[in-house]
Amino acid sequence: MSDITTTLHQPSRKRIHIRKGKITCVSGVDAGNSWEVDHDVVSIGSKEGSGITLNDSAVSRRHAEVRRDRDGVLLCDCGSTNGTFVGPVRVKEVFLTPETHFKVGTSELVFTPHDEVIEITPSTKRKLGGMVGDSTAIREVFSIIDRVAPTDLTVLITGETGTGKELACRAVHEHSRRSGGNMVVFDCGAAAKTLIEAELFGHEKGAFTGATTERSGVFEQADNGTIFLDEIGELPLELQPKLLRVLEQREVRRVGSGKIRPINVRVVAATNRDLLAEVRKGNFREDLYYRLAVVEVHLPPLRERMGDIPRLAEHLLARATHNSHIKGIESAVEGLFLSYHWPGNIREMVNVIERAIPFTDGDQITMAALPAALKGGGKGVPNQANAHIPKPTSTEMPFKDAKEQLIDAFERQYLVDLIDRHNGNVSKAARAAHMDRKSITRLLKKHGIR
Repeated sequence: MSDITTTLHQPSRKRIHIRKGKITCVSGVDAGNSWEVDHDVVSIGSKEGSGITLNDSAVSRRHAEVRRDRDGVLLCDCGSTNGTFVGPVRVKEVFLTPETHFKVGTSELVFTPHDEVIEITPSTKRKLGGMVGDSTAIREVFSIIDRVAPTDLTVLITGETGTGKELACRAVHEHSRRSGGNMVVFDCGAAAKTLIEAELFGHEKGAFTGATTERSGVFEQADNGTIFLDEIGELPLELQPKLLRVLEQREVRRVGSGKIRPINVRVVAATNRDLLAEVRKGNFREDLYYRLAVVEVHLPPLRERMGDIPRLAEHLLARATHNSHIKGIESAVEGLFLSYHWPGNIREMVNVIERAIPFTDGDQITMAALPAALKGGGKGVPNQANAHIPKPTSTEMPFKDAKEQLIDAFERQYLVDLIDRHNGNVSKAARAAHMDRKSITRLLKKHGIR
């Protein structure tokens, strides 16, 4: 049985504490069977597809469930016909202690916890999926992903924009038992508020204006695979209970339908927000946070792993589809990269390198190929009091290219300042700029800021 992972920081080591367990049938028609459980909610019933399926005719289709919360392991009856008992007492809800026996129908079960404390040491790997790096910080991330990927634990990936949260999710998926299934990405911040529910859970024909056909939602599309809920902190408060219900019951109901569809998905969520702070503000449900943060993986910003920059540059050049001749970056460029603040993190570095490729003649990127905005501001984030529009790199550059570079530099400085002033809230930034939210999101991605 899984619980919210506790990460303990000590001067010389980091550990994660994962609480798991086993449920064993000790009497009844399924006596001798046991189930390893590593979900935060496990259903018990006669219905096929339950976390624990019993062949006991006295067991209801959805009889009970065992769930983990902050206070312990909770056994809950789900309105069963014949009840759930601990000893002679019929219970609605009760906390289970180690080796507690309980009865559903005529079957007696026992829950046995077997916690796992994993000491995290930096992985020997320098690459995991699409992520690369030699720094201790990123190799600790590799180690955590290696340990949790083979399980079905829900994962919350945190970190600033551009740190590679989707790449981390892909690494979890590719190293899991679900790697043969789909990984479906859903950006909670990019979808229209009125359509989020339909996009997540699907809809029937005629369910709302514009629903001309029936459509499966992303949870159904990710069945037997992994769903990546990006920017989970942007999910409207009124939809959070519905997502919580899906996580707990592992079933969805399309908008406009009364039919329940079981799903078997692994959930990975990501955010650049401090979700606990959002919980305290009343913007995010506490129970949903604890369902998502079973294991939390924090991705370090690029400025905390600057030693990875040379290797990252080589990796990004090698994977660039429009690069046929460039092998690396000259020492002056490396020095500039190491002194730069990288507010857009790796996504910004991708943008800088891919943009420099067409302006590079030799086998190394030179200073002349870099945008003026990068060369003009070592700290990356312009000072609001004296922000300025950089000049084009050189008048030897064709007019069209110089103009494009100037506009790009202006856009980027404006966006960085705008987002910084609104603490990363894209909706507020869009309103302040009198722009559509989707336009802001598109420009942020273009400039590697989000």
